[in-house]
Amino acid sequence: MFLGDGMGDTGIGALLVRLRTTRGWSQQRVADEYNALEGRSAKTGKEIGRYEREARVPVPYARKYLAQVFGVDVAVLDQAVAVSKGQRGGADAAEAETVPSVLPPEDPHVRGGPLSEDAVRSADFARFIAQRNADEFVVEQLEADIGRLARTYVSHPLMEQYVEIRRLRDGAFELLRGRQHPRQTTDLYLSAARLCGLSAHVCLDLGAYDSASTHARTARACAEAAGHEGMLAWVRAVESLIAYWTGRYEQAARLAQAGRRHRANGSIGARLASLEARALAIVGDSAGALAALSDAERSREAISGRDEVLGVFDFPAAKQFAYAGTTLLAVGGQEHVHRAIDSAETAIRLYRSADGDDQSVGDLFAAHLDLASGQLLLGDLDGTEEMLGFVLRSSPERMSASIVRRLTVLGRELEGPQYGEAAQAVHLRERLQHTAVRASLPSPTALRAWEVPPAHPPELPT
Repeated sequence: MFLGDGMGDTGIGALLVRLRTTRGWSQQRVADEYNALEGRSAKTGKEIGRYEREARVPVPYARKYLAQVFGVDVAVLDQAVAVSKGQRGGADAAEAETVPSVLPPEDPHVRGGPLSEDAVRSADFARFIAQRNADEFVVEQLEADIGRLARTYVSHPLMEQYVEIRRLRDGAFELLRGRQHPRQTTDLYLSAARLCGLSAHVCLDLGAYDSASTHARTARACAEAAGHEGMLAWVRAVESLIAYWTGRYEQAARLAQAGRRHRANGSIGARLASLEARALAIVGDSAGALAALSDAERSREAISGRDEVLGVFDFPAAKQFAYAGTTLLAVGGQEHVHRAIDSAETAIRLYRSADGDDQSVGDLFAAHLDLASGQLLLGDLDGTEEMLGFVLRSSPERMSASIVRRLTVLGRELEGPQYGEAAQAVHLRERLQHTAVRASLPSPTALRAWEVPPAHPPELPT
């Protein structure tokens, strides 16, 4: 490994910039290389930028992987951290454990007097500042865990994720009730916002809409405390979803519009416009729905960079096509139905070609149900049955409350007079009803998950 000749007096931020620019890499390229070595997808280019600005100092765990990324000895990075700490007078916010006494030598003539007592109180407060329950390592590990959960949420069984989401969320709450550096407090509020957002999604997918609203409100409060516009916009998207699935479609559209007023980067603009379009289509505002779909497409084209956290927190093109299909079916008319079918087929193709953790099972269900609905609107019962095959053959435990509702609605549509008592329609209705009932029953796994005892704050990995 390269030992970093001539870098012994360089701080960690300048060293990381030099190592990166020498290779002609972007900050995101460094993050990608780091993630490949660590075996996760949690590190972002933004975090690398924080290291370079020394807004954060990489802890030993992170320095180990950064050293491998750049092909240098980890001692080179350790020395650079020591230089940075020395430039700050040795008081590094990320790793300092104690604060030296601030008491000056006392004049024996005033020992025990008011000035001495006042100095003692000042020293006590300095020690109070040093009493931190979270260092940079804890904050960074928490963010990595959130990134992993957000990524696997869309493709793994819900209750597998719920237990750890709740443990980490409660742990973040406990950390925030303690003391840490203000910068770490801001990061913890953002982590708490994301974990509350994940909790809201769990409740949303289980049909517990009041609980979802409570978690969403807490997520919004934490996002406001962190001052994070992107997270505030994302919470509005969740609140719009809750309103939509509780039948408050006009409010769903307004909440999506409110979210679009936040100055946020990434794909959230496309998500909010898509949510607005779907809600407007349901209330019969076809022109508004189609305009919002166009806004979603423009937002997609204008995206620069990547979302900070993937999975639940980003809005892939596949999901946008799925939302467009649902919207166009609600707008109605043969032309829009054909466009809806094309959008749903595109969504399915994109999801199936994605990495395993990015294949959203719920969105695949939704897109297949949209295809079935489109075929039904075109009067093709054979096509309807074919498109339903993927859903009806799947495990009911993987179906969210919104999918159960779509199954029920489609079953009612098959009761229409145009289908009469056709044996095929009757058979499909029975299968849809049977699947919806099975999906509505709590699984043993879900029941056990709700009984998990309260968690302690996040701990350092062993």
